[in-house]
Parts: sequence; structure tokens; C-alpha cells
Amino acid sequence: MKLLALDAATEACSVAIKTPTDLYEFFEVCPQQHSQKLLPAVESLLDKAELKLTDLDGIVYGCGPGSFTGVRIGVSVTQGLAFGAELKVVGVSNLAMMAQEAIERFDAKYVVSAIDARMSEIYFAIYRNVDGQAVPIIADLVCKPEQLAEVLAGLDKDVAHELESSSYAVGTGWETYLSQLSRAIPATQTDISLPNVKFAFAQAEPKFTSDEAVVAELAQPNYVRDEVTWKKLPGR
Repeated sequence: MKLLALDAATEACSVAIKTPTDLYEFFEVCPQQHSQKLLPAVESLLDKAELKLTDLDGIVYGCGPGSFTGVRIGVSVTQGLAFGAELKVVGVSNLAMMAQEAIERFDAKYVVSAIDARMSEIYFAIYRNVDGQAVPIIADLVCKPEQLAEVLAGLDKDVAHELESSSYAVGTGWETYLSQLSRAIPATQTDISLPNVKFAFAQAEPKFTSDEAVVAELAQPNYVRDEVTWKKLPGR
């Protein structure tokens, strides 16, 4: 398949194109610049791949969790590109992308993904390596780091034991809350801190081939945190 993938849900702006023979990618950490960087990166990679949008079989997008603004930018750009080219789309969790990278790079058996969600919370999920695919055993959620013991209490005892010796840590949540997370799960640390959308292809391609892709207007964000309380600053 020929697929375009893009993601703007975190500090990273990430774009990739996969063809049956080649992989083209753009990855840059550029907070608050996604709206300026995303479309030019898409156009540049299409030129390198000598493809037009209409040559593609579909578009993959990072659906979150992450920055509310970043997730919306990614979904909106995906919808605009897909609608114009009459392409179907597939959303992939940003937590899953990082887990997939750990599986492909380190052959990780389990991956503990955590993104700093601000407001003293993390976006969190645990994935198992099933035939090279990141499959969630705890699906994407938002919680405070000190609540992890409660979250993990529902795991099978054998799985919980394996996590202590066979898990890898990915995401900015581990950088911000290393001590709290390490007490809950002593995972092996990695250099994977932000999602790279090229690792979304492994998650998305089976959905295109099994007809689970959707039309552009049905592309959905995965905010996880549905409500945000904004506190008014004194004197404002």
C-alpha cells in the first residue's frame, strides 16, 4: 500500500510516506509550530516520493492523546487532505506509536507508554507485543501518577509479575514523573520520548486491508481527557 501518515499531537511534528519499496519521513520537535510545518512537510515528502495525493491508498493520523490543539490540527489537516483526494483514513493512538517503536527496536515484550498531560496528570497505557504488534492490555487513559497502583491492581497477577522484568518505558511522562512511575513499574528506560508517526503504519495498515478505515468526515480525535477546567488568573 501507499500511505501517508501525519501527527501533531505532541511537541513533535511528524510526517511519513510508506510505499511498497520505500519509506520517507520528516520528524522535528517544534512546539506550537505544527500549523506552519505540517503541510509543507507533507508536500515535500510527496515530491520526494514522486507521488500525488490521489496516488495514495489512504491517510494515517495521530489521533491523540496529547495537546488538544495539536490533536485538532492533525485531525483537521487529515480531513482536508483526505476529503479532497477521496481517501479513507485511520487514526492511531500516540501512545501506541511509541509502544510500536519499542517493539520494533528492542523486541519489547511489554511497553508502558506515558505522556505528560500537564495538570499533574499523565496519559497512560500498557501494550503487549503480540506477533510484533502493540496490543493494549490497559487502554489509553488519563490519571495522576500516584493513582497508578490502583490502575495496575486490575491486571492478571502473572502479567503484573512479567511487567516487572520485561517492560520498556516510553514517553515524556517518564521524564517528568520518573520516580513515581518507577515505583509502580520498574521498566527499562528508553530514548523514546515522543511519537514518530512512521511507527503508526504497522498499526494502521491492517485496518485498511480489513476495511476498517473510515471516510474523512468520520476522523475522530482521542482526547482521553474530555473536560479541562481553566482557572482564571487573579485580576483577569
